[in-house]
Amino acid sequence: MLLARLRVPDVPAPAAHAHSSWSQLRDGLRYLAGRRSLGRLVAVIGLGEMCFSGPVGAALVLPTDERGWQPGTLSLLLGAFSVAGAAAGLALTLVRRVPAPRTLLAASLTATGALVAALGLARPGPGAAVALCALLGAASGVPMVLGHALLQQWTEPAYTGRVTSVTALCTLGLSPLLLPLAGLVAAARGAGVFLAGCGAVCLLAAALALSLPAGPRA
Repeated sequence: MLLARLRVPDVPAPAAHAHSSWSQLRDGLRYLAGRRSLGRLVAVIGLGEMCFSGPVGAALVLPTDERGWQPGTLSLLLGAFSVAGAAAGLALTLVRRVPAPRTLLAASLTATGALVAALGLARPGPGAAVALCALLGAASGVPMVLGHALLQQWTEPAYTGRVTSVTALCTLGLSPLLLPLAGLVAAARGAGVFLAGCGAVCLLAAALALSLPAGPRA
């Protein structure tokens, strides 16, 4: 239903000497290089999301095993995270205007960092862990939706695809590299330390979000 209502403006494509994927990626990088605020926004999205595109989900398996929880508890953890994140994202799409997007972006990333670190270091019981995962999903859902909404608002329509591709490379492209790191850190120091590290990355993204322009444009 949402896709059926989507309207894409008919805009001319930017001039390019080639139409390969690499040339389009270079176009996107050049476009971002000339727009520093937009580049910082891409960095905020990349730092805020790359831990949640797989590493955190995989890392939740490790404390489940370390603490002797049942497999059903892991299902509840992942389910609470996913459902709460989807609900928060859907609720945000119904808001016509966010009065202070930079502040909300930084606040939600700060909450995300604190919650993921608490999940790893506080050693909650199964019930409290499920509640923390629900809060974590809701908190992390806000910057995902808001960040991409700002990205589309600040990017010229002709370059939306190229900039989105660069952003996807920073999130989905880099997150698999963190999966072996999650295993190595967990084996050496425990899963809690890895989750705390993910929290620190989110706090870095929050600090960078505060440097974004307060106005509606980059």
